[in-house]
Amino acid sequence: MMNKPGLRHIKREATASALADAAFSLALEKGLDGFIVEEVVQQAGYSRRTFANYFSCKEEAVAAAAAAVNFKGADEVIAWIEALDEGMSPLDIMYQLLKMQMTTEHIHKLQQLVSLSKKYPTLEPYMLSALHELQKSAQEMLNYLSRGRYPEGYTHLLTGAVYGAIMPLLDGNVNVLFPKHSTVDTADAVTFEHYLDTMFSYLRKGL
Repeated sequence: MMNKPGLRHIKREATASALADAAFSLALEKGLDGFIVEEVVQQAGYSRRTFANYFSCKEEAVAAAAAAVNFKGADEVIAWIEALDEGMSPLDIMYQLLKMQMTTEHIHKLQQLVSLSKKYPTLEPYMLSALHELQKSAQEMLNYLSRGRYPEGYTHLLTGAVYGAIMPLLDGNVNVLFPKHSTVDTADAVTFEHYLDTMFSYLRKGL
């Protein structure tokens, strides 16, 4: 079973999350050029010095908010890990992880982040870095859950393929319908579950 984080770590995570969420909210409301760091710390209830301990700039904070990993129910994840079949393939592990990780709210925030990065080029490197961290954390989780049965090179390629297939969904090239965030044009839209099943079907076939 994975170790539980300490109280100090939890407080640090909460502080970073509050600052990042405030920056993301302001970016959506005013645009990236429409606010300064002082407004972020005022909205989050912290000091400028505290902000500097976590982020180098407002762009980094905005990207951190959208890319933060929030699994759908910590208890559900722990129960799934404890009951995990040791013979489950890395591809099936990735499929289950994505279903738990990529909630409607999380994907919507990632889509908003990608959209913002297209409007504000200074945000793009931080957006790409945040997405890379998501992929990296998925690979580390996959290595842990695979219990060393597969080489790191294989899990690296697998997570790269999976997250590469997620990008068309985030940049708007694939019209995916979500319950709370439907698009205006839904004639050719597919559900996220359908998109995910189709994507992994291709991966299983080696396409």
